[in-house]
Amino acid sequence: MKNNFDYIIVGSGIAGLTTALTLSNSGNVAIFTKKNPSDSSTNLAQGGMAAMIGKGDQADWHIEDTMKAGAFHNKKSAVSLLIKDSHNAHSWLKLQGVLFDAKPSLEAGHRLPRIFHTTDFTGADIEKTLLKKISENKNIKIFKDSNAVDLIVEKNICYGVVILNKNEVIQYLAKAVILATGGSGQVYQWTTNPEVATGDGIAIAKRAGAKTKDLEFVQFHPTAFKADISPLFLLSERLRGEGAWLVDEKGKRFVDELLPRDIVARAVFEKQKTSEVYLIMAHLDKKEIIRKLPNIYKKLKTYGYDLTKDNVPITPAAHYQCGGVVTDLDGKTSVKNLFAVGEVARTGVHGANRLASNSLLEGVVWGRRAGNNIKKIRNSKFEILNKKFKYSKILIKLNKNNKKILNKIKSDIQKIMWEKVGIVRHKSKMLEALKIFKNYKIQLGKIKAKDGVSLQLIEASNLTEVALAITQAALNRPKSLGAHYLV
Repeated sequence: MKNNFDYIIVGSGIAGLTTALTLSNSGNVAIFTKKNPSDSSTNLAQGGMAAMIGKGDQADWHIEDTMKAGAFHNKKSAVSLLIKDSHNAHSWLKLQGVLFDAKPSLEAGHRLPRIFHTTDFTGADIEKTLLKKISENKNIKIFKDSNAVDLIVEKNICYGVVILNKNEVIQYLAKAVILATGGSGQVYQWTTNPEVATGDGIAIAKRAGAKTKDLEFVQFHPTAFKADISPLFLLSERLRGEGAWLVDEKGKRFVDELLPRDIVARAVFEKQKTSEVYLIMAHLDKKEIIRKLPNIYKKLKTYGYDLTKDNVPITPAAHYQCGGVVTDLDGKTSVKNLFAVGEVARTGVHGANRLASNSLLEGVVWGRRAGNNIKKIRNSKFEILNKKFKYSKILIKLNKNNKKILNKIKSDIQKIMWEKVGIVRHKSKMLEALKIFKNYKIQLGKIKAKDGVSLQLIEASNLTEVALAITQAALNRPKSLGAHYLV
């Protein structure tokens, strides 16, 4: 049947693409992506990939740095697995055609240089390379403009996924479904995440009964370019690793730039109450800045800023979801035949706050690991395809008034999350937010019953679901820890 595949992957970032390539020699693979395959956080990742390769480095050091950044809330077995497989992950990417710079660099939270880049757009280069490999692979098919509506689950077994594609709701079945949907940064007003990062994986997994954990730990990157654009342009960790300073309006430094992200983000947030905050590199060698950071330099030039001499305005922004759908070390969730890899997954590797440049590494390590374990699923006769499932094909007739309502709900959620469940949190404000989100969920249910499924409704519903989950998780943790900071 044309709608049946051996493996279905939802998402086209580094984790999803790695999983697809790993699985492709044991069956046919379908990748469903919301817009274009390159619309992912991976494609926006300027930082590099941490790997324990240098002669002066040790596994225990990288493990300790990761645990410290995560406020020791990490699952140590996951951290150990990540670091010890980093050399293999680096080698695998090189085998695919990724051309890393010869020398590693230093980034915040790392005790020595162990970050490998491809100049300053590492994620985009990796994404481009993996997509090229996939385009050459006859066993992998990518479906663009395909939005996951829900998982098909019966008696805690996942059989497939319901997809909205070009105004049609279609049911796809498979031996295994892998969520690689990335994060949920669009739940916040200011984010470095692409527009597609609306928390879809978390939302559909929760509706399917999968366990989630640590959703309160949302990492805010301290240095996004402050401008009226969406998403915000990230000024990566590498700038500070190369020696950039953070200063106030008087040019005074106010924080150690190489501290973990949550600490630096809060310092910037607090300083913004009395002053604009800037990133400066004028004290560094101009030629070296342009050589090492050519893309960031060119991008800022388009906005009228010269990275080699100007004070560049910055602001913190929602950047990474440290928690997610609970998985074991093989990517298995609490629902049989449902897996999760990358940012959407909660392996425990990041704890309460992620160490810089561990995310691209995580995508490769668990993409390969999950793929190799999924191959072991024995269902060669495809008895699952004899299962009959029904999904309502009510379609897309939103009236103009409901379109306006959905736009307002999305905008309100983003503002409320930023103000009440953001970098600094207060219990009373989070309770206010929770009440509002519960009312929105009821309102959205009524719109769905009347108008049916639409992309706009799916995203508004998923944002509401994730906002509720993050807020409730934050309320359930009465003490500050890592990226979860209470006052």
